[in-house]
Amino acid sequence: MRQQKKSGVNIIAAVAAGVSVVTFSCPKTIYVHPLNELVSLWYPFGSGTRLDVGTNSQPSVTVLPPSSEELSSKGSATLMCLADKGFPSDWSLSWKVDGSSKSGVASRGVMKDGVYSWSSTLTLTDAEWRGATSVVCEATQGSQRAVTKALSRADCSQ
Repeated sequence: MRQQKKSGVNIIAAVAAGVSVVTFSCPKTIYVHPLNELVSLWYPFGSGTRLDVGTNSQPSVTVLPPSSEELSSKGSATLMCLADKGFPSDWSLSWKVDGSSKSGVASRGVMKDGVYSWSSTLTLTDAEWRGATSVVCEATQGSQRAVTKALSRADCSQ
């Protein structure tokens, strides 16, 4: 545990799983992240740290289906998960197809108007997509309830 005095406010940084939580005497929680993990506005103090100040909020999650053009021309299906207006910046996105975890390619959080947005893509073979019943994108962050959005294959025209 590291304690630092800054402008009359005690800042206590406890490192746990790569994320530090700093608590001021007021009822706000401050999240501190290594600088190399995020692309957005930042407030540096010390060496290699980042300070995010704001109120916890869950992002809205949307799952976009693959295009019919991709299915017919490439024989693959790329789905996109968009998570918008969440805070803090360390939300992560994961995928499940019919209950089984799948690896997607995620973007870093991007800040706009004090909140973050993230995206992740999942590419399936045409056979995997046509055999799937449900595809779920889940947004998770350590201190908040997970947000999930399911896309039912039956609801898609392809």
